[in-house]
Amino acid sequence: MNKADFYRTELLVGQQGMQKLAQTCVAIIGLGGVGSYSAEALARSGIGKFILIDFDVIEATNINRQILALHSTIGKPKVEIMQQRILDINPQADVIMYKEVLDKENQERLLTGADYCVDAIDSLGSKICLLEYLIKNEDKFISVMGAGNRLDLFQVHLSTIDKSYNCPLARRVRKLLSKRGIQGNFPCVYSSELPLVPEKNNDISEEGVIDRAKQKQVIGSISYLPAVMGLMAASYVIRSILEG
Repeated sequence: MNKADFYRTELLVGQQGMQKLAQTCVAIIGLGGVGSYSAEALARSGIGKFILIDFDVIEATNINRQILALHSTIGKPKVEIMQQRILDINPQADVIMYKEVLDKENQERLLTGADYCVDAIDSLGSKICLLEYLIKNEDKFISVMGAGNRLDLFQVHLSTIDKSYNCPLARRVRKLLSKRGIQGNFPCVYSSELPLVPEKNNDISEEGVIDRAKQKQVIGSISYLPAVMGLMAASYVIRSILEG
């Protein structure tokens, strides 16, 4: 790590803090509007190891909210562009990338070596699969709930899943984890702002989770909300590392 690059951070957290950050591996699952900003903040804070997981490519419709999305990057895999950004910020970083959909068959392989996980998945099926795995394995993680269909950043909260309200995604997550017998509270970032446009099919059966994961309802979004939520998740991870 080039000391000059992170000089201002070291003034804040000290040499020991920088060593903790450099020695930590963070997995970011989902590199959309939330995950890409979270990864960016973690890289600029001196995290030394990354596992990036996202199957998707950058599309023109991502430009309004995703830090990776430029006209020059359209059509390119998100994991590749994020890897390039991290290494351009910190050439000494160790960045592993997987252009895959996380599922029960591959999650153990993909997450091996991660000290912390940032769940930035926006599809319900993969999100439930990941959360079930993380809770059962008592892994350290933070989960980010729905960022779309809202405008008010002052209603974004860092709390625990049991405290969340007015978030349709958080409600479904709680319901489906409970149906699977998964108990346990966990940290999450969520918005208490009521969705500006009513979402369709709020009540979903567990059997429909996987289908809905691949056929998501398209909802509106604004530039700053996913960024704020991703940055709050990064803040939680960084503070947890420094306090650990």
